[in-house]
Amino acid sequence: MLELKSRKEVERIAWGGQIIGTLFGELEEKIRVEITTQEIDTFAEEFIRSHDGAVPIFKGLYGFPGAVCISVNEEIVHGIPSASRRLREGDIVTVDVGVKREGWCSDSARTFRVGEVEEETEELLRVTSEALTAAIAEAVPGGHVGDIGAAVMQTVDGTGFRIIRDLVGHGIGRNVHEDPQVPNLGKRGEGPLLREGMVIAIEPMIAVGTDRIRTLDDGWTVITQDRSLSAHFEHTVAVMEDGPRILTDAVEPVVRSGYTS
Repeated sequence: MLELKSRKEVERIAWGGQIIGTLFGELEEKIRVEITTQEIDTFAEEFIRSHDGAVPIFKGLYGFPGAVCISVNEEIVHGIPSASRRLREGDIVTVDVGVKREGWCSDSARTFRVGEVEEETEELLRVTSEALTAAIAEAVPGGHVGDIGAAVMQTVDGTGFRIIRDLVGHGIGRNVHEDPQVPNLGKRGEGPLLREGMVIAIEPMIAVGTDRIRTLDDGWTVITQDRSLSAHFEHTVAVMEDGPRILTDAVEPVVRSGYTS
């Protein structure tokens, strides 16, 4: 069931979202060659919990073992942090973070470079980030969910990259996954009507090669079937009367409780 949020509830979601945005700023410096994905996970969890009342949503969600999802190279989503997985020069790594505070959820993902990356990899990151920007611009009252997917398609068209079809964005609020689903493909004017007070996670996932996916034997990690590189950018966005509002940016300082970097 679709639930519209009041302006006060949107502000509560934004508070958690600012924690994620600030965390991503910290990770820009933290993610480097030889760091393990477990070290990233530990840092992220400590950072989140250092903010009064904030907890990592994904820890234990549906049985997931990590505080955040960390997906490397061909891994699209739901990568499990590991003490034996060390990042290498030229890797790309997606960190997908959920925060819950005072009963409200925020969700965002960003793909980071590890050192210097190849030109094609850089282009993949650029296109995926631009697809998210274009999609967010469509999150206005009176539009349709299909407008969001159409914007992603328009951005990716002609690049040679592929949109991952079988993974979608979603509504978010009291629960991390709510209605409606927000596909990364669509036709303008189709799909659920966008209304003021809707809060959605928009998250293009783009691959260099095939759009086909498979899940590894760990039951969690989703990869491209041909093991080509993939990128993933996500924001939690509120549909507001005056236009879309990104809730997972570090738009102002967040008060912490005893955290030191």
